[in-house]
Amino acid sequence: MAEEEQSASPKKKRGKFLTLALGTLLMLGVGAGGAYAAVATGLLGDSGDSGPDLPRYVKKGASDPYAFPGQGKSDDGPPVVHGEGGSEYRTAYYSFDDSFTSNLAGTGGLIQVDLAVSTKRDGRVLAWVMNHELAIRSAILAELAATHEQDVGSIEGKATLAKRLTAAINTVLEEREGFGGIEAVHFKGFLVQ
Repeated sequence: MAEEEQSASPKKKRGKFLTLALGTLLMLGVGAGGAYAAVATGLLGDSGDSGPDLPRYVKKGASDPYAFPGQGKSDDGPPVVHGEGGSEYRTAYYSFDDSFTSNLAGTGGLIQVDLAVSTKRDGRVLAWVMNHELAIRSAILAELAATHEQDVGSIEGKATLAKRLTAAINTVLEEREGFGGIEAVHFKGFLVQ
């Protein structure tokens, strides 16, 4: 009988140990799951985005939280209605009031352009363009002065110049705001003499 009591005792101890170990693991699992749920729902930890607050694309028909003055209305007043085709994002434009005039590289020729820029991102990009227009104007004039007359005599040359101007504007914005966002430069007027 003493042997039966001794053999039953380690089984009871082992059973209690397993029950205690399983209970502890279960409680740890429930606690970890609860903590994860609290962080995921924003109850604990940083509830904001972990990345920088960069301008976001704005879908057609959606409101722009940083709407630039004049966006969403044409010059005459009626609201802009976007079509269903094409890009899923709306395009916003900023038109420079004054034209840009510069000498062309290597010749005595002149170039004069009237420009606008476009973005599919929120209104902060266009506000930055307006805010840094002086620095942008300087960068555009430098690009125009580095342009040769034969480089702007064709459609391809004008397209290449537009890409160079887009890159120059985005460089200025990246230096000053940390983000570019201009997708294209558009020629409203183009004169070479």
